[in-house]
Amino acid sequence: MGEIRIEGAVLGMLGTNCYFIENEETDEVVIVDPADDAGAIKNWCRSNRKRPAAILLTHGHYDHILAAEELRRAFSVKIYAAEAEKALLEDASMNLSAAWSRPVTLKADEFLKDGDVLSMAGTDIEVIATPGHTAGGVCYYVREAGVVLSGDTLFAGSYGRTDFPTSSMSELARSVRERLLTLPEDTRVCPGHGEGTTIGYEKQYNPLTGRNEAF
Repeated sequence: MGEIRIEGAVLGMLGTNCYFIENEETDEVVIVDPADDAGAIKNWCRSNRKRPAAILLTHGHYDHILAAEELRRAFSVKIYAAEAEKALLEDASMNLSAAWSRPVTLKADEFLKDGDVLSMAGTDIEVIATPGHTAGGVCYYVREAGVVLSGDTLFAGSYGRTDFPTSSMSELARSVRERLLTLPEDTRVCPGHGEGTTIGYEKQYNPLTGRNEAF
């Protein structure tokens, strides 16, 4: 199967974390949230001799998807996103690109649902539905590596904004408490922005632990 590594690159004006789920034996890589620098991602893949197998999106906001179309064409791979994110991906106003960037819309090749397991790059990637930041937000759990890629749902000591189209504070709090903080405490969290953390740390210190009943 090969050893699974997860590396990240900070890209774009909002410092979005793009991740690479790599198989060290086969040199396959899954690209997660390709941000807005297709050139940098293509250069990384080629200089590291990695063969992209797929593009996964945690959600459809513009700063996580701008390079996706160019990469899909360059590497002839499919784009995967949650079924519940279809409307946001295909609407430049909803995905915020019309106001904050160049307008972009995107059609995913494959739609995902909670509990799906993707066998890619020699590992299983589990889909965890975490609505709240957007209606179709998902996280990707690589159990073999002990890592969850949390997108903009869970940050180190914080959580995603809920003042955007399809957002819900109550759903976000439920997603964090019931879907993420129930993972093993030593699980490494790779968020969509900022530094990484662990589930154990967030169970102690995140504002959405449940200690604040306002959420």
